[in-house]
Amino acid sequence: MEGGGGSGNKTTGGLAGFFGAGGAGYSHTDLAGVPLTGMNPLSPYLNVDPRYLVQDTDEFILPTGANKTRGRFELAFFTIGGCCMTGAAFGAMNGLRLGLKETQNMAWSKPRNVQILNMVTRQGALWANTLGSLALLYSAFGVIIEKTRGAEDDLNTVAAGTMTGMLYKCIGGF
Repeated sequence: MEGGGGSGNKTTGGLAGFFGAGGAGYSHTDLAGVPLTGMNPLSPYLNVDPRYLVQDTDEFILPTGANKTRGRFELAFFTIGGCCMTGAAFGAMNGLRLGLKETQNMAWSKPRNVQILNMVTRQGALWANTLGSLALLYSAFGVIIEKTRGAEDDLNTVAAGTMTGMLYKCIGGF
């Protein structure tokens, strides 16, 4: 029967038929008698029941006895590294600003470029060292307070920040 009736499921030729596009999908008349209570409707895009895509479990495997959250000691490495990188970036920008300001009367030449680069690297290193040292003190105080108190809460963070600020101001800055 050419071009006639049938079930209404027509397959397409070429690669689309090979990969199942437009092939064995369900029409509304095929699903008319099927009760759908408690079921999500089929996805109109992928022809997949969305219930199979929901993951109720974690996507990673933890070692026996490990926590799902990182402790303050593990976060210290991220904090110190992030502060060093942030300090280097801000210091480089400040060094560029200062270098351009100090050499504005000079013509563009190698000595001017060298002076600007020296200022950028000097300021970048200075800021990275300062912020990295502050992050190290903050992290060390946080770990010591957490181990001493035996609790993980916001009081540890406030106390570590306060002690870091007091020590920084007591010394007069680095």
